[in-house]
Amino acid sequence: MAAIAAATSAASSTTQQEDEAEEFGPQMINKLEAQGIGGPDIKKLQEAGYHTVEAVAFAPKKHLLTIKGISEAKADKIIAEASKLVPMGFTTATEFHQKRSEIIQLTTGSRELDRLLAGGIETGSITEIFGEFRTGKTQICHTLAVTCQLPIDQNGGEGKCLYALLIVDSATSLYRTDYSGRGELAARQMHLARFLRMLLRLADEFGVAVVITNQVVAQVDGAALFSADPKKPIGGNIIAHASTTRLYLRKGRGETRICKIYDSPCLPETEAMFAISADGISDAKE
Repeated sequence: MAAIAAATSAASSTTQQEDEAEEFGPQMINKLEAQGIGGPDIKKLQEAGYHTVEAVAFAPKKHLLTIKGISEAKADKIIAEASKLVPMGFTTATEFHQKRSEIIQLTTGSRELDRLLAGGIETGSITEIFGEFRTGKTQICHTLAVTCQLPIDQNGGEGKCLYALLIVDSATSLYRTDYSGRGELAARQMHLARFLRMLLRLADEFGVAVVITNQVVAQVDGAALFSADPKKPIGGNIIAHASTTRLYLRKGRGETRICKIYDSPCLPETEAMFAISADGISDAKE
């Protein structure tokens, strides 16, 4: 009897966790069936890569029209019904503050770096890390891939790396080789903008922390003569507008590295020191 009671309790707990995940997480696209969208149309959406109501609500109408069997009238109805389940209107300051209070920060492994970031890497947004080679970009990504699986009370994401954290290392290296010269600059920037829009949609839809690394390029124009640091990140304004927080890394003494808030809507432009050790990212000893 005790075993049956324990099994029933475990099943009830699992069901409760699934209900809570469904309540606070993305809504499965099958919910549209209760809104009057037919099963065959939902199957077509799934085959086209739309598996959540949020994905449909955020999708441009012209993308839905490319799905075979989805007419303009059907697309209008699908978007209208999805918008009823996903709040798409204006948000009050109180509601926005409540959402901000629910954001989880992932620890970087360094207390000084976490203090600089007001808790760590923020979920639901894109964080860009750029700098020269050997400044710790990839090491930070490796450490985050571990810390995101820690419990929330240990400044983790309490989830698998694949779902709590999305890392792109590097976001621009292939663009530099596949698109060369000024003649392909416009095509490169357009493709980069679509790629970053997809990452931003994943951050909004699933609340994951998106971390991208970026390379730098040396300025060779006349302005470089009057600049203390003539290096700038690749991608121009496209990647600057897409990133919520931009971190600039540079080398220090030995294993010490320096991180500067290059751009952020809520953090001041300050610096912090950290170190690269055998355990990953840690506090600097100096």
